[in-house]
Amino acid sequence: MSDIEIAQQAKMRPIIDLAGEKFAIPAEHLDPYGHYKAKISLEYVNSLADKPDGKLILVTAISPTPAGEGKTTTTVGLGDALNRIGKKTIICLREPSLGPCFGVKGGAAGGGYAQVVPMEDINLHFTGDFHAIGVAHNLLSALIDNHINHGNKLDIDPRRIQWKRVIDMNDRALRKITIGQGGPANGYLREDGFDIVVASEVMAILCLATSRADLKERLGRIVIGYKSDKVTPVYASDLKAHGAMAAILKDAIKPNLVQTLENNLAIIHGGPFANIAHGCNTVTATKTALKLADYAVTEAGFGADLGAEKFLDIKCRMSGLKPSAVVLVATVRALKFHGGVAKDELNQENLAALEQGFANLERHLSNIQDHYGLPCVVSINHFTFDTDAEIELLKRKCEALGAKCVIAKHWAHGGAGAEDLAKEILNIVDNREPGFNYVYDDELPLWNKIEAIATKLYGAGKVSASPKVMGEIKALQANYGHFPICMAKTQMSFSTNANAKGAPSGHTVEISEVRLANGAGFIVAIAGDMMTMPGLPKTPAAERIDIDDNGVISGLF
Repeated sequence: MSDIEIAQQAKMRPIIDLAGEKFAIPAEHLDPYGHYKAKISLEYVNSLADKPDGKLILVTAISPTPAGEGKTTTTVGLGDALNRIGKKTIICLREPSLGPCFGVKGGAAGGGYAQVVPMEDINLHFTGDFHAIGVAHNLLSALIDNHINHGNKLDIDPRRIQWKRVIDMNDRALRKITIGQGGPANGYLREDGFDIVVASEVMAILCLATSRADLKERLGRIVIGYKSDKVTPVYASDLKAHGAMAAILKDAIKPNLVQTLENNLAIIHGGPFANIAHGCNTVTATKTALKLADYAVTEAGFGADLGAEKFLDIKCRMSGLKPSAVVLVATVRALKFHGGVAKDELNQENLAALEQGFANLERHLSNIQDHYGLPCVVSINHFTFDTDAEIELLKRKCEALGAKCVIAKHWAHGGAGAEDLAKEILNIVDNREPGFNYVYDDELPLWNKIEAIATKLYGAGKVSASPKVMGEIKALQANYGHFPICMAKTQMSFSTNANAKGAPSGHTVEISEVRLANGAGFIVAIAGDMMTMPGLPKTPAAERIDIDDNGVISGLF
């Protein structure tokens, strides 16, 4: 059966009953969205403050390929497996964006028998969080243009407005637009553009905020542009926008509670992309899971060079979180792809290509163990075409690097297929407390932070930027030099060339643009030609998605 057919046959439990039974969450602190989705009140979240924290397990992956890696599937499978062997566990995931659901992915709720449900709801509008984030963001856009139209008392320079509009869809035609056409009645003529919602600073703020007050204060700190003197920032609070924006987000800030196919609880909240944003679910969701359960399993988007780096260097730095162990997900097929095998030949045994492609896994593993000082288990997400010789080769190579390699079959068998992985993780987290280092210190200048990420994690030989970008970084250093860096880079490679497979070394990382995310509290450094508004592929996933007269959706996977 397809993923969606498996999900549609799931025997879901009413979420309020399940939450009360498994974690004694009172029904009055759950706002139901139908029978199988609910939001947890912030009052209940705050009531957990004095409870001890459980252990945090981070799931990341090798650099993604068209062959698939299964990071979310592994997160779900590992959570189910831990619960199967009697460990009180909650998983924390990001919410899928409609852009990739209708673009390439077709869905992002796990796969096979390791899924979160209701799958269609989660992949589509869910509880409306992304809609609210988009509206809050675009309210600020409307207030900026309205303010200028009515006299511009704040002296905003229309040429230096930094705040674009957003939409939760892949639409390349909106990257650069002109607004205000049609004469004075329609405002004033200026260049503008759209980003995808998951690249919005409002999304990052929601994911990093710790309370309603913190959310509103961060929204007020957003720098929307500069005055005509070219240096004085204009804040969202200057436009008196942050109160209304926070009001729009009054429900979106509450974590969402759903379940896996095996009726274990999952918190799905927030969804920034890891290639253009910081790629982690909300701090509130992760901390809530740690208070409720003995183990919280969470994932960070794309490969470990992006998602895990930002989880550790941004989210953990800001929140005080610390993982006890890391799971690095890979597939034999994906490693052969990194070794140069064409997509239509990946099901054939090829030990030479597997050995060559292993360089990608090796660098990610080295980054986690050596640069961050965290213990790491390699999880091979099993495909039926994997041969015994390929599996043995992978195990030998991982163990030579001091890492355990576990074959996980959760896609086919659910939690039962990931019990070996669960036991290996428990052997680490229950028996030792790891050290934990960041890749760079807070005090390091912004440019040196960018260099540290590129040279230590990406294997770059150098980092370059135009005189204009260097000038902008120098200007940001004066007031924001203590901020961490959020690198926007292709997820397909360690380099800025999406076609450079394996573990390229000595390449140059070109920083093409920098953006201040003052409310979120980081600097976005855009590498190469990375865009913050994706486009649709030649054959979008949307062409496969349909609904029948009974309301049954097909084509999501």
